[in-house]
Amino acid sequence: MQSVRIYYRRPPAREDTFVQTLVARTPEVVVTYMEKSLVPRPVRVGGNVVLEHDAPAIWFTFPGRWYDIGRFHLADGSFTGIYTNILTPVRFRDAASWETTDLFLDHWLDPDGGAKILDEDEFEAAVAAGWIDEELERIARAEIERIQESAAAGVWPPRVVEDWTLERVKEVVAAKS
Repeated sequence: MQSVRIYYRRPPAREDTFVQTLVARTPEVVVTYMEKSLVPRPVRVGGNVVLEHDAPAIWFTFPGRWYDIGRFHLADGSFTGIYTNILTPVRFRDAASWETTDLFLDHWLDPDGGAKILDEDEFEAAVAAGWIDEELERIARAEIERIQESAAAGVWPPRVVEDWTLERVKEVVAAKS
């Protein structure tokens, strides 16, 4: 299986590199798989753990879009929800690597359809510190509002995110190994 490297900047000065398995690629989306998340502590939304160390996650990168999307699970494979990350459109270095910058705002969608904007306080702090300029601030706010409205209308996330379940990803990865 081919791996990809994602260079993920978070202002003011953090950069992480994520290595993930390439599952599928079309002009509209790149689907990658992180078999075991390396989060140092459980990710929580509303007090509930939605991603933990060694848990699988499926990522959807949409060229030209101001977001990427993760299907989150617990370590036992239980699906917990859809995480949307507001970020700059990816810049492909080559077919196996790309870079992007986090814009702090995130969106969470529970399996039952409950939607929530996350990290508004971090976003406001980044804007106040000058890490995000006025244009990026405007774009990030418009994008998170559009996603929230789409979720409320029942048309978020994009269909491809629903199609690539953990079971399907595992089957494709096993078939290519």
